[in-house]
Amino acid sequence: VWITDFPLFEYSEEEGRYVAKHHPFTSPVDEDIEKLESAPQEVRAKAYDIVINGDEIGGGSIRITNRALQNRMFKALGFTEEEAQEKFGFLLEAFKYGVPPHGGIAFGLDRLMMLLTGATSIKDVIAFPKTQSAACLMTESPSRVTEQQLEELKIKIDE
Repeated sequence: VWITDFPLFEYSEEEGRYVAKHHPFTSPVDEDIEKLESAPQEVRAKAYDIVINGDEIGGGSIRITNRALQNRMFKALGFTEEEAQEKFGFLLEAFKYGVPPHGGIAFGLDRLMMLLTGATSIKDVIAFPKTQSAACLMTESPSRVTEQQLEELKIKIDE
């Protein structure tokens, strides 16, 4: 089943304001744009998940491609113009030159394989599983780096 009509915002009790439910670049549903400032709790996102038998196997969204709309989104999230420019000026500048419509979906093939094989842990189906400490038992990584490798990569370690 496709799950749609996610809320664009959620209220953060901790911050005392609305925050982006997914991220601040998700486009609102066209007919909800007029509610961005007046009723943010009613604005739906152009976001979607695909679920099989109650398990999410993929999700995605359509991104904002309009500078004015992106600025309204930042304002609805409580950013000042200065904060938006400081954090996302590169993006706002890019909008001046035109941004093609874009969005996508990311499938969790590892999650799907877990479901298909009946595995109880995603680690059972990942090609290169790590331990809880992020170590790889097959390659014994992470491992120490030689001085030669550091020199080749122009990396200096301050101790």
